[in-house]
Formats: sequence, structure tokens, C-alpha cells
Amino acid sequence: MAQKLFIGGLSWGTTSEDLREHFQQVGTVSSATVVTDETGRSRGFGFVEMGTSEEAEQAVSRLNGRDLGGRSLKVEIAKPKASTGGSRGGAGGRGGFRSSRW
Repeated sequence: MAQKLFIGGLSWGTTSEDLREHFQQVGTVSSATVVTDETGRSRGFGFVEMGTSEEAEQAVSRLNGRDLGGRSLKVEIAKPKASTGGSRGGAGGRGGFRSSRW
């Protein structure tokens, strides 16, 4: 099963293709993306999806702290995206119960 990695510390000039090539030395890369802002400039981090969880673990151990484009990479297993939808329930918070003051 594929495993996504968070990659931090990217140089501004690193492309998604650079990221893919760098991580292919460890195993199969399903996808590689450098996150950019609305102007297309790199935000200094990205994500790589490795073919298996074993390859992802190997990428963390072999590539974390290694140099890419003159910068030291931070490589770790990506955390699941936090849920942003739904109400919080309970009184007092957003989405809580409201009653009329009158």
C-alpha cells in the first residue's frame, strides 16, 4: 500500500521532478509534488508518495537530513489531514446550540 511522506526544507528552486528523482533512489515513487503559492513560487515543502510503506520507512531513514539543492531535507511520514467540516457540538462553541435571548 502506498505511503505519503512530508518533505520539508526544500530550496526555492526544487521542482516536483527533482523531488521524484531524489526519492527514486530509495524505491518506487507514485507521486511527488512541491507545494506552491498562488504565484507558483515554492512554499519550501512538498509530498512524496512511495509505492509501499516499507519504501517510505526506508526513505525516512536514508534521506532525512540529507542534502537536496543545498538544503537539508526533513523527511517524515505525513500525518492525516485534519477534518475541517462538521459542527463542534455542545454549547458555547461554533455550531453549538443557540437559544433566543427573548
